[in-house]
Amino acid sequence: MRKTSYVVTFFAVALTLVLNILSNTGPDWLVVQTPEVLHTRFIITYGLSKRCERQVTRIPGPNNGKLEYTDYECRHFPLKVTDGCEKENEMFCDAWTSARYLEELAVWCAAASLCAIAFGVSTHSRRRRIWRAVAGLVLLHAAFQLAAFGTVTEMYRTSRFPTFEHARLGPAYFFNILSWLFSVFIGVAVITTGVFADKGHRWAAGNRPYRPIGNA
Repeated sequence: MRKTSYVVTFFAVALTLVLNILSNTGPDWLVVQTPEVLHTRFIITYGLSKRCERQVTRIPGPNNGKLEYTDYECRHFPLKVTDGCEKENEMFCDAWTSARYLEELAVWCAAASLCAIAFGVSTHSRRRRIWRAVAGLVLLHAAFQLAAFGTVTEMYRTSRFPTFEHARLGPAYFFNILSWLFSVFIGVAVITTGVFADKGHRWAAGNRPYRPIGNA
């Protein structure tokens, strides 16, 4: 493969890694907003590893205006006792924790693919072979993220946790979707370019296309 193709792939994978990290650490895969009662409403967000709650109180102010007070706090999620992981929500907690582990594995796969590109682009002979490892790692990155996406989606669709029936999808959920969609596209593009490079196509292999030794 051409060195330019590897450079483009490097930055594309770096983008998916950033999206992956944003989705993994984001506290807002799912968002629940309660109706306003006595001038107070709660906004609860659920991430893969934490739950955040924002209390918003609006009271009448001067000149027919309103004053707004906000209290915000986060905690680890899910917790064994607080979130019922030892009783009624045991299956949910196991699935949610598994989704977090899958996202973390995806991060490592993306990081490994960046290292493979950096290592492989240094010499012509390495560029001829390393694309297979890069494509495999990128697609594995997508597979782990897709598995986490499927797990969270199923928990949301079936309302497996109290309040999920009132939840909506948050930014971290969509960061996950963008990351694995881009990763699939990148993986297919690397495989396509690598195969055509092995066949000697100049657009893929560069100025020194690969040829069998017998034809050299």
